[in-house]
Order: sequence, then C-alpha cells, then structure tokens
Amino acid sequence: MIDFHAHLDLYPDPASVVREVVERGMYVLSVTTTPSAWKGTSALVGPGARIRTALGLHPQLAHLRSGELPLFDEYLNESMYVGEIGLDGAPDYKRYWQTQVAVFDHILKACQSAGGRIMSIHSRRASAAVLDHLEGNSEAGTPILHWFSGSKRELERAVALGCWFSVGPAMLVAEKSRGLVRDMPTERVLTETDGPFAQIDGVAAKPWDAHRATEGLAELWGMSISDADRLLHANLRRLVGTGSMAS
Repeated sequence: MIDFHAHLDLYPDPASVVREVVERGMYVLSVTTTPSAWKGTSALVGPGARIRTALGLHPQLAHLRSGELPLFDEYLNESMYVGEIGLDGAPDYKRYWQTQVAVFDHILKACQSAGGRIMSIHSRRASAAVLDHLEGNSEAGTPILHWFSGSKRELERAVALGCWFSVGPAMLVAEKSRGLVRDMPTERVLTETDGPFAQIDGVAAKPWDAHRATEGLAELWGMSISDADRLLHANLRRLVGTGSMAS
C-alpha cells in the first residue's frame, strides 16, 4: 500500500502508527506543516522503514510561520521531499493571501535552486494560482497535487504542466471529484489518506486506509484491485526512482 500524503506527527500516538506502517510494509510520505516539525517527525522513522519525511510549510500556517523560511532553507538539502506546501483560497485564509504567495514562491525558488524536489501541494480553492506559480517555477521539481479539487479545465492545465495527483478515499465519494479522478492520467496517480485530517466513517483515516483508495481507483479504471495496486506501485517507482522510497 501507498499513502503519499499523511501527517504522521499529528496522530495522538505517532509512534504506534509508524510501527503499524512498518509492520504492513507500507510506503508513506509523511508530510509536515512547519519546518520546525521536520527534525522531530523525521526522528519517528527508524532505519529500513519505507517512510520518507517531507519538509513543509502549510499555507494555512504561512502567516504564523513565515519566519521559519530560513529553517526551511537550512533543511532543504537533507530532504528530497517537500510538503505540505501550496496555497489556500478558503475565506478563513484568503486574508493572508499575500503572505501565502510569498512563502510558496520562496519555497518553489528554493527547490529550483536545489535542483528540484518531489513536492506534495495543497491547492484548495486556489488551483489556478498554484498552477500559475508552478508554471513560473518549472524547474522546482515534480508537483503532486494532493486532494485536487479544481475545475476540469484546471485539471487539463495541471496535466499539461506535468503534475501528478494523490487521491484519497474521500475523493472517490462525490461524483464531481470522481469525474476529476477519472480524467487524471493513470500513470500519474498515487494513493493518499491525508490522515488524521481526513475521516472515514467518522474516524480519523490511518495510512492503511489507503487500500480503500486503491479499491475505488480499480473500480474507476475498470481493472482488478491487484492490477490497480501494481499500477500504483509502478507509478511510485517511476516517480522516485529505484533505490529510493520504492526499493
């Protein structure tokens, strides 16, 4: 199983979640919301685990934590994965838009200067602006749009820009989001949960709930669950390369 966007450090008992992830042999991208959380979150992972910790600064925290950008720059050379980053256009955060944009732009330019990173990107109610910034920083790396909820036209633009997509169980419920997922290139899709923020049946999603996304994708793609699982793992290997997360 693959969970390419989970907040392991934000579970009530992160160590127990990490243990179960390791026992299940899962591949997990553990995203962070602030640069100051990266070291501690990285320390949750023991040697040999198929877990990578991404260095992030969440757009909803940009106005509170923009002062941590020097810390982001300091740690960037230690991580090939960056996230959660991006922009959020929801009413509660739109008032901090200029700070969000400044933070996102700084991070993309830093990634570009560092030779590119694999980036897990938040784009709630901000898809067009996120794509504008990705287009303006085309050497920043490989963008994976987490829980993409833009329009069909924005999806087409994202595909043309080379974006990937991480899809969780919650995206496979409503017909609008199912339609978006159906139009995503199958060779650029990975599964995620966004746990513990996303919920399944009223309970915080765990990384191993990613199997529900695999099952939902299999149905949309008209293939068996085992074939969908093989395709997703082939996608992961192609994204990160052999000898890395998917080895």
